[in-house]
Amino acid sequence: MSTIRVAVIDDHPIFREGVASCLTDMGGYDIVGEGGSCEDAQAIAQQADPDVMLLDISMPGGGLNAVASILERRPAQKIIMLTVSESHSDVAKALQLGAKGYVLKGVGSRALSEILRTVQSGEMYLSPTLSARMIAGLSKTGDVTSTTGIRDLTEREYDVLRLVASGLSNKRIARDLDLHEKTVKHYLTRIFTKLNVSNRTEAAMAFRDASETASPLRG
Repeated sequence: MSTIRVAVIDDHPIFREGVASCLTDMGGYDIVGEGGSCEDAQAIAQQADPDVMLLDISMPGGGLNAVASILERRPAQKIIMLTVSESHSDVAKALQLGAKGYVLKGVGSRALSEILRTVQSGEMYLSPTLSARMIAGLSKTGDVTSTTGIRDLTEREYDVLRLVASGLSNKRIARDLDLHEKTVKHYLTRIFTKLNVSNRTEAAMAFRDASETASPLRG
């Protein structure tokens, strides 16, 4: 298992040190930087070159400001927001700015480890409870992608999409459906093409919208 280089930015030292300690104890992680402000995050991104950064939203200078400034200089940097904020606007803004994950504090160490590896592999992650609320909110405003491709999905593609909409990672989906993880990624590529979407959040939105507004999709 490859080692992931992680930076933890949070203005609460005890929490920050706890996260760093948990990841170090689990193995497979190298903590390359710790800080407590937007300025710290910018400096660590430039100097330490982490694979993934964990950023709080509520810190001096603002976590969302840090996302914007870091990605302006380092577009490929992977950032996960680790925060107590469940605000729809914070979630939406973080994703719009380019964060690859949004996780609520209180997540267990093993779950956080899986999330880090999910994002490091190139996927996005949004806490399931937040995903459901965000999708529901977007549905009410009509800002939902077209769902005409849902009925074009094969039975297996539909099963994969259903689990994506439930917030499961590719690893969990592979385990639940007894598939290889690479096979799940192949299915997702086909699903995105059929639904004319570009990521799993948009695909989940299409699934939820179709489930709520259309006649039964299967059966």
